[in-house]
Amino acid sequence: MLYGHRRDVEGYASALEEFDRQLPQILSLLGPEDLLLISADHGCDPTFRGTDHTREYAPLLAYGKWMTSPINLGTRQTFSDVAATIAHCFDAPQRFGAISFLNDLMEGK
Repeated sequence: MLYGHRRDVEGYASALEEFDRQLPQILSLLGPEDLLLISADHGCDPTFRGTDHTREYAPLLAYGKWMTSPINLGTRQTFSDVAATIAHCFDAPQRFGAISFLNDLMEGK
């Protein structure tokens, strides 16, 4: 998207609203064992002047029909935890120093 890097707050808000309108359709496609992860590659301070990344945390939302209760995953040490979680979902080897949060999601902690 162009809005975050260009500090176009109205465009950014409009894009988020459009995504929100599409979310029910995305959720309807999920199977009973699917996991949906929604995140960003970086945070964005709309008041910062310039087009470079700012130092805010990136959001991370996780959803599965099998999840029994909402949980707070806290601040992750690395964005690679997302990759570790995806590897865990597929029983694939994890070759990086990251921590899967799949068990936390499954246990509702």
